[in-house]
Amino acid sequence: MTTKEILHMNAGHGETSYARNSAVQAITDLCEPTSTILPKSMAIADLGCSSGPNALTLVSAALDAIHHHCAQQQQPPPEVCVFLNDLPSNDFNSVAKSLATLKHSYGDLDDPVVITGIGMIPGSFYERLFPCGSLHFVCSSNSLHWLSKAPDDLKEGKIPMYDMVEHLRVSRRAAVGDAYARQFRKDFTQFLSLRAQELVTGGRMVISLYGRCSENPISRSNQAWQVVAVALNDMASRGIIDKEKLDSFYIPLYAPLENEVNEIIEDEGSFEINKMLVRNPFSGMDDATVSPKMIALSIRAVFESTVVLHFGSSEEIMDEFAKTVEQKLSSGSGWRAVLAAEYPLKSY
Repeated sequence: MTTKEILHMNAGHGETSYARNSAVQAITDLCEPTSTILPKSMAIADLGCSSGPNALTLVSAALDAIHHHCAQQQQPPPEVCVFLNDLPSNDFNSVAKSLATLKHSYGDLDDPVVITGIGMIPGSFYERLFPCGSLHFVCSSNSLHWLSKAPDDLKEGKIPMYDMVEHLRVSRRAAVGDAYARQFRKDFTQFLSLRAQELVTGGRMVISLYGRCSENPISRSNQAWQVVAVALNDMASRGIIDKEKLDSFYIPLYAPLENEVNEIIEDEGSFEINKMLVRNPFSGMDDATVSPKMIALSIRAVFESTVVLHFGSSEEIMDEFAKTVEQKLSSGSGWRAVLAAEYPLKSY
């Protein structure tokens, strides 16, 4: 079953401040280096907008940047059409509740950005979504590490994503990692090719996704779903979930190394990298305000739909899953040490 048929986020997840700042910078760069004049009309799209109160964060940042740029250049702001995309299973009802507020939020400004249309576009961003040459700016935050599907060669070869037997898990680690890397290359190449067709000449795109640090040996060998697999493995060992079902469970998620992202963009050839930033997503977290329980609940919100589809809908199973993740994060030297070892990610 493909990702677009099963995956959705539980409502309430926000975007990172890096993604917001990147969107502002990209809109500013949109008129450079050839001109400081924006077109009279623009279309912007957020791919993988999710749901909840922060679903419009990136689009709002882009509109703010357009308004600020036009004020600086003393030019009339363009008319803007906004598109919000996510998988059909996304909670678009909650997104719709925020759209009216977005459209009228610029009415009190001098020379406001005129939003002429807002559209919700359900579908996978690994498929064509818009007409050729129709978009001026595309953004996507915390979405592209999700694959179109888990690697077929693992499923066909009956190689578990995370083998319960440790020596088998270690011996197959490279094969599993390579299979996920190949699927990511295929999907990301497809994404770039499609967006190149949909963007106008000189259009801009900003993406952020979770990745791994190539200079960190632990990070190189681990996968983004490690913390989930460890918790499920623990539950299977205690008989809470079926061991055979665990062996056939695959999460369609891959966090690439930063050099992988560079190589795929260069090999595909449609885009030039204007700027790449890497940051530790856990560096700004305050131990006094962030607890293992809070992190466990966030992990549950992200992975619940995938876990439930495979192991069955059970509040007890998901409650135990969140509890097990919390226990893992609370062990040893605390959640920072556990995440650094099991979930060594960066976003860029």
